Amino acid sequence: IYQHLMCLLSCPCSRVNCSFYFKIGACRHGDRCSRLHNKPTFSQTIALLNIYRNPQNTAQSADGIRAVSDVEMQEHYDEFFEEVFTEMEEKYGEVEEMNVCDNLGDHLVGNVYVKVRVRDPMSAIINLSKTWPLSSLSPVHSELSPVTDFREACCRQYEMGECTRGGFCNFMHLKPISRELRRDLYGRRGGGHRSRSRSRERRSRSRDRGRGGDGGRGGGRDREKRRSRDRERSGRF
Repeated sequence: IYQHLMCLLSCPCSRVNCSFYFKIGACRHGDRCSRLHNKPTFSQTIALLNIYRNPQNTAQSADGIRAVSDVEMQEHYDEFFEEVFTEMEEKYGEVEEMNVCDNLGDHLVGNVYVKVRVRDPMSAIINLSKTWPLSSLSPVHSELSPVTDFREACCRQYEMGECTRGGFCNFMHLKPISRELRRDLYGRRGGGHRSRSRSRERRSRSRDRGRGGDGGRGGGRDREKRRSRDRERSGRF
């Protein structure tokens, strides 16, 4: 009886599913978790693990002050987001939703979740894992994610500005893109793929306006308007 009981306890079938892995596709315990991580064999959500690096988390001056401004950080993030979004859409079809984690915990930091309408997501995973096509990024590890509803996966306190756990929260802190980029990526469905050269030209114009090309009062007003827009940015895409 004792041996039979021990056999039942050691059997994977007797273990309970990990609720964190089921909800957010990641668990801080990793392979050491005492609960089951049931990896999906089919899912429309592809996870690209640990590929986004927030420059504000790494770039600091000698006195501890951030060396990257909020405006520079948003431009860097928008460029990263657009590059990944465009590559995934051109390679695998329409991207229904894409989210990037701004958490600091090892199991969530820099994770990108792409919900894409692809017939064979497993083949996409194999291709992505072999080589990542973007020149600015190293090869990444990708996998199918069980996450289908990001409203359940994200931290509601963070969305309201009330999360006390900070970057080490175990729920997703999803980083928003600018309204301009959101309109460009999601507001032109059915109009074909975007031109990368046109996107670079748009970013270049944005940076020129931020520098205030005339060096006078007009440039200051442009910068103030951009700061105001940055403060108003919200949403999840």
